[in-house]
Amino acid sequence: MEANVGLFNESFPPVMDGVAVCVQNYAYWLQQKVGGVSVITPNKMGANYGQYPYEVLDYLSVPVPFRHPYVTGIAQIDPLFRAKLSRRKFKIVHAHSPFSSGLMAAQVAKSQNIPLVATFHSKFKDDFKKVVPSDMLVDQAIKIVMEFFDRADEVWVPQASVEDVIREYGYKGHVEVVDNGSDLVADYPESYFEDSRRVLGIAPDEFVFLFVGQHIWQKNTRFIIEGLERIKDLPFRMFFVGTGYAADEMKQLVHDKGLDSKVTFTGMLTERDQITRYYAAADLFLFPSLYDNAPLVVREAAALHTPAVMIEGSTAATILRDGENGFLVQDSLDDFEARLRALYADRPQVRRVGAAASRSIVRSWEDVVDEVLDRYNHIIARKSQIRPLK
Repeated sequence: MEANVGLFNESFPPVMDGVAVCVQNYAYWLQQKVGGVSVITPNKMGANYGQYPYEVLDYLSVPVPFRHPYVTGIAQIDPLFRAKLSRRKFKIVHAHSPFSSGLMAAQVAKSQNIPLVATFHSKFKDDFKKVVPSDMLVDQAIKIVMEFFDRADEVWVPQASVEDVIREYGYKGHVEVVDNGSDLVADYPESYFEDSRRVLGIAPDEFVFLFVGQHIWQKNTRFIIEGLERIKDLPFRMFFVGTGYAADEMKQLVHDKGLDSKVTFTGMLTERDQITRYYAAADLFLFPSLYDNAPLVVREAAALHTPAVMIEGSTAATILRDGENGFLVQDSLDDFEARLRALYADRPQVRRVGAAASRSIVRSWEDVVDEVLDRYNHIIARKSQIRPLK
């Protein structure tokens, strides 16, 4: 069976993160434009892969230790999946993970003599350090990951600053920057923002903070909670959207800091309409992560005119200009507290900066995939005599 594009990744709904959202949107828009798209991913119990307008080939999986709800694959003992995959003849494959799915993409590329694109999304070293007690073993694991990227015909990063990370990890090849997009690009009427606050039970005078993402300590979630403790005299609400291994500990820390009445944990929200409501209702998006490379959630918040507060000098924060399309603080609770108090007292500035963020850092996924498709065709032309994607 001839196909066009194989998209390989470790996470896919109902496991939700920025890379899963990226793969979803690549798949949707590529299917609209050229068809013949297959997503290849480890399966997750309860998933309905038949709901998508493109093919999802799922294979046997096991949980990733200490990283709930993530799974990784064991396709070697899934003969039905391997038989299905062997019947797909791709023109190009794109790996969004260097692990089980990425290694499979590399095998397919080699066996079918087609191009392999690999996107470097994450700071894998931070993930390894969380579970591996030896720096030597962490370095060895990173070396293996970089050997995977060395096998790709082209390596992409989602924003320019991420090149510094992959170089630090030892990659010496050429890197291309291909932006992430947002599926929340639209002209939202003012009534939508007001209605979102009403639906979520937010009082008119309450200042709303929001975090969307994995509930893990690497994302500096402790910094958020400790910062909120310092301003609990102000009438604010804080929403944490998502899940992760640290969720229970984060809830306990909120309780210990006396913030239960102000902080709400929503759990994982898989419906985009639900998440959009929270973006629309929020005044500020708190994302002081030093772990992330190019978080989609910052762009998603900006699409709903909600500016982010990020750590100056972090990889993720390079898309922001302080006071213009976002807010930058030092990695200091004193500075974080002072900025939150100042922004609480100047809501007109928050609204101006949010509007600027929506204009400057938000790009539609359809527009991004037009660029991706053009890049795919150039890679195919260089690699072989395969007919281009049309």
